[in-house]
Amino acid sequence: MTISAETRVDLMRFWSTIERSAQIGVGRPGGLSRLTLGDADRDVRNQFVAWCREAGLGVEIDTMGNIFGRRAGQDDTLPPVMIGSHLDTQINGGRFDGIAGVLAGLEVVRTLNDAGHTTRRPIAIVDWTNEEGARFSPPMVASGCFVGRYETAWCHDLIADDGARFGDELERIGYKGDIPCKAGEIDAYFELHIEQGPILDAEGREVGVVTGGYPSYGMRVRFTGETAHTGPTPMDLRHNALIAGARFLTAVDDIGWEFAILDGKATGSRLAAWPNKPGTLSETAECVADVRHPDPATARVMAEKMRRAASEAAAKAGCALQVEDEWFWGGDIFDPELIGLIRSEAVRQNCNWRDIQSQAGHDAYHLAMHCPSAMIFTPCKNGITHNNKEDCDPESFRAGLNMLLHAVVNRADR
Repeated sequence: MTISAETRVDLMRFWSTIERSAQIGVGRPGGLSRLTLGDADRDVRNQFVAWCREAGLGVEIDTMGNIFGRRAGQDDTLPPVMIGSHLDTQINGGRFDGIAGVLAGLEVVRTLNDAGHTTRRPIAIVDWTNEEGARFSPPMVASGCFVGRYETAWCHDLIADDGARFGDELERIGYKGDIPCKAGEIDAYFELHIEQGPILDAEGREVGVVTGGYPSYGMRVRFTGETAHTGPTPMDLRHNALIAGARFLTAVDDIGWEFAILDGKATGSRLAAWPNKPGTLSETAECVADVRHPDPATARVMAEKMRRAASEAAAKAGCALQVEDEWFWGGDIFDPELIGLIRSEAVRQNCNWRDIQSQAGHDAYHLAMHCPSAMIFTPCKNGITHNNKEDCDPESFRAGLNMLLHAVVNRADR
């Protein structure tokens, strides 16, 4: 059997999985606090695996904890079509960020099961570990490892603020798998995600076809100084890492304002100092910052200003600077053929759609380094995200889910 052009997902079945997910790792009212590799992350993983098995999927887990639910194809030797996102959240996260994308993949599979249709190629649903980077930095680390950007051992040695080691936490919650975290051949990768911005909602659009991402540069740096008493230590003998970090992040914010008129953004998102106590100058400070701009050349200028700001902050505070990690994502990275396929579905299904750029980071950025990839955006109310007030309703997903269904089947039946 095949699915007809008029086949649609079961929207309320999809919504029931969203509501079940929202019961796991409850945070502030209406939101979630489901940090990577914590107990709540383990619990939602268990629920996802159970859903996959109920849908007849084979489940595999790699050494980074990425979970793959695989639906066999008519020719199971062909490279799979993959649908993915993440189930972890920010510390004050919402119920939809990433989660909707994983559960959208599950709904595609359930709809195919209802129709009795086996695609020519296999389909795999994936939950990527630590997309958010809220507990272990950097973000999107497991999808990055999957495509060869990071080494598994390096990822396993990442340390959280609570002192936990990434690899140890994988073992503790039972999700350190046996298969290598290494991408094989993949036919295509699709990711559905809430927009995390206000454009679709403000324009009354049902869906966005993502053409690329704002070029974004980020860095994690460590300033090293020396502890000393705040009272008697002369200003010219101080090596206060906290001040170096503060100067750096303030300078990054200034970069954002310098380029804001054309939608440039710069963010100081983290400052963790030690010992960070009254009466004592801090010995170390770790900072995370990023810059982004729709124009690639301007984004590169902003990135260079950010790097220079780190060096200047260290010099002025008399501290040493170590750049512990740098990353880039965005640009015109998504596959034109897949973008065209999604557009054609939007037209065929008579959706109110528009092309749109992503302004946030997504696992799809890493997958695009390895295989043809594309994204679909669905609206969220007022663009609020990374916040417990993040909100959508079932109708927010109808168009995006049905476009995803038919785009995936079109690709998987080739």
